[in-house]
Formats: sequence, C-alpha cells, structure tokens
Amino acid sequence: MVILQMRSTLLRISFFFMLCCQIAWAAPTTPSDTHEYQLSNGLKLIVREDHRAPTVAHMVWYRAGSMDELNGRTGVAHVLEHMMFKGTNKVKAGDFSRLVAAVGGRENAFTSRDYTAYFQQVEKSKLDEVIKLEADRMSNLNFDDAEFLKEIQVVMEERRLRTEDNPSSLLNEALMATAFMSSPYRHPVIGWMNDLENMKPSDAREWYRHWYAPNNAIVVISGDVDPKHVLQSVEKYYGAVSAHELPVRKPQLEPVQRGIKQVQVKAPADSAQLAMAWKVPKLLPGKLDDDEPYALELLAGVLDGYDNARLNRVMVKQERVVNDVGVGYDMISRGPELFLIQSSMAKGKTVDQAQSSIRKALKEIAQNGILDSELKRIKVRILSDQIYKRDSIFGQAMEIGTTEMAGFSWREIDLMLEKMQAITPAQVQAVVKKYLVDEGLTIGVLDPQTRKTPSVENKGGK
Repeated sequence: MVILQMRSTLLRISFFFMLCCQIAWAAPTTPSDTHEYQLSNGLKLIVREDHRAPTVAHMVWYRAGSMDELNGRTGVAHVLEHMMFKGTNKVKAGDFSRLVAAVGGRENAFTSRDYTAYFQQVEKSKLDEVIKLEADRMSNLNFDDAEFLKEIQVVMEERRLRTEDNPSSLLNEALMATAFMSSPYRHPVIGWMNDLENMKPSDAREWYRHWYAPNNAIVVISGDVDPKHVLQSVEKYYGAVSAHELPVRKPQLEPVQRGIKQVQVKAPADSAQLAMAWKVPKLLPGKLDDDEPYALELLAGVLDGYDNARLNRVMVKQERVVNDVGVGYDMISRGPELFLIQSSMAKGKTVDQAQSSIRKALKEIAQNGILDSELKRIKVRILSDQIYKRDSIFGQAMEIGTTEMAGFSWREIDLMLEKMQAITPAQVQAVVKKYLVDEGLTIGVLDPQTRKTPSVENKGGK
C-alpha cells in the first residue's frame, strides 16, 4: 500500500524517465483506441487498447481521498485502503492478494489527497478474474474488529517510519499545516497519530459505506483487450453493484493569505532544510485556456527540470550552498496548489544563505525573463516524457485515472500538452512576478538536532 503525498504532476509522473531528443508536435486527436462507457449505476469505464503485449492493467479509482475526511478522523481513507484486503463475504482475509498472485498477476493500492485507487496487472486471459474480485469488494467488504485492530497498528507503525522518523516528512507535514488554514490539504494523508490511536472499526466501515459506490468510481483498463468484451465483463460484475447517494462535499475554499507564514521544526537530522511554498493557481475544468498553470509547470522545469537547470546549477554546483534542491508543482488537482522549492543545506551553510540564493534566482527571472532555448528544452522533455509514459500499459492507465480524478477528461490530455507548447518566456516571467511574492509565501525550516545514540550498559568483563 502506498501513500501519495509527494507533489508529482500530471505531466511529470515519477514512474517514468525523460528523453532529450527533439520531437515534432502534432495536433491533438481523440485516440480511436480509447473508449468510454457509462453504466446505468453511474460507473464510468474507460478502455485503452494497446496490443503490443498480451497484458492488461485494471484499475478502479474512487474519488475519495484525505481531503474528504473530517477532523478527528484523518487517515481513515488510507486505513480503509488497508482494510480492503481483509475479506468479503466470498473472499477470506488475505486471499485477495493470494488469488491475484495465483494467476501470475501483481496488485497494490495507493491513497492520495484526492483519491484512492486499486490496481492489478495480469495476463490478458485473466482479466475477468480480477474484475470479479475487485467488483466484489466494492460492495461486499466484510472485515471483523480483530483484523482492524491489527491493521491500525500497522498503519501507526507506517506513520512512525515514514513521517515521525523522517525529518523531511516532518517538515513537509508542518509546512502544509501552516500554509493552509481551512483546506483539508492541511492534514497528512496518513492522518495525525492521535486520530489513528482513537480510530474505531466503525469509522472505516462508515467511510466505506459513504464513498465506495459505482457512482463515485472510475474503472480504467488498458492493454491487449477487446473493448466490447471488457464492457460485457464490467457490466456483469460492476454493473450488479447498486449506486447510492453520496455525502455532500463542502467547498472549503482557502482564505486569501496576507503575508509570510513561517514554521520551524526541530528534529534529529544531518543537516538543516528549507522549504518555500507559494500559493499559486491550478488548471480548472472547463478553463483549459488559462495560460498561468502551464507557465508555472514550465517554470518548475526551468528551475529543476534537468541536471543543469537554474537552481541546481547555481545552488549546488556554483555556490555549493545546498546538497540538493527540488521544485514541485501540480497543475491539476481537486484542492488548492502550492509552488514548492525545497533544499537541504551543504556543510557549513545556512538556511538564510539558501533562501537568499533562491530569491536571487527568482528575481533574475522576474527582471530579465528566461531564455527561449531554456523553455524549448523543457517543452521537449515534457513531450519526451509522454513517449515513455504511453509506452507503458500501466502508465497509460495512471495518466487517464489521475486526469479524470481531478475533474478533467482523458480527451483533454493532448490539448493540455498543446496549450503548454504555446507558452512564451514572457508568460513564464509574468507568473514569477505575480505569484512568487511574499504575500502568498510559507517558509518551513528544519532545525537539525543531534541524533541520540543508545547508551551501552557496562556489564563488566575484561
């Protein structure tokens, strides 16, 4: 089970590498190998044909992530992800994974702020078997309290290992909680420890009853398949699941930020860390002509899109003020967005020096813009990434699913890429001037503490 908290973008998914070759851009078309269906119970099915290998990826996406949780029950979306493997009326606890492995497949699941998804990748003749299994647990999940009590301990240990014992995760968690006042993005996907300690089996069951329904789900199937056969199978198994009314989703719009916010985290670490996050716009469904999100996406690439990008070249190689620097921005999502720059200090260097270097680099762009050659290089790399992504059956299903969960259509992916290709250096310069300013900035600093070494009791001897 995986928690997706990193700020990965639609166009730079971390599963894939990027090419450096020049690619000619063609006008976007609606792929004739992609088919969309709507079942009577509200389930959307998207089938992507790819006959290059006799395999298939089957994914079910629920539009229910940590942003849909209530105070006091943070982490329940991820906890339920764990419990989905604990049995149904027909499948015993633990048998789901065993049955998928028995047909030579692999499977897993992941939870993010925006959604929870489950997947299997199998040989094409085994597709019906995993569809049957997944559709069964959409409506027939049946775990006992003892299984929950064991699994909640697993989740709490996961939090200890991934967050509480990880200084970078602690800083990111504090940064998000400081940057956002009302948005549920302020809560960690894995949940606050106190909420996990007090979570009951009924909390997970209630989450399941509320959100796990065909009218809140999308099934994406890609690979060596016949769309008509897939539709028949999905209608047979998923179509038997009844729709139900979903809870009302409140907007929870983030108030306008009116000045710099700052947070300091003290934790055992080898070096200090700095995180700077600005409130920025995202792409909205139905408003694909808004050039600012595309410009921000390209700005992230100019700053950190390749080994000799601006921040890495200046801060790591020339000034040697940091050991590493990274930039994150997610152009599409259900909630509000941040433009994030993170770095860890080099030995003998300070957070103030790193912040000064970052501000200097941004000021340079705000005043003088970027080179057309820089922008072209990033555009080529984004298109190259698409080549790699679409060479993977699983990558295609991921791209379709993440796009649909954010409220867009898979049909708009190529249009987004085309819009990005039209962005000019002046537009990139403009978003730096407009958004990367102190009024919307949150600064997080990790103050490294000396790691405690366990004392060794002297028990005598020589």
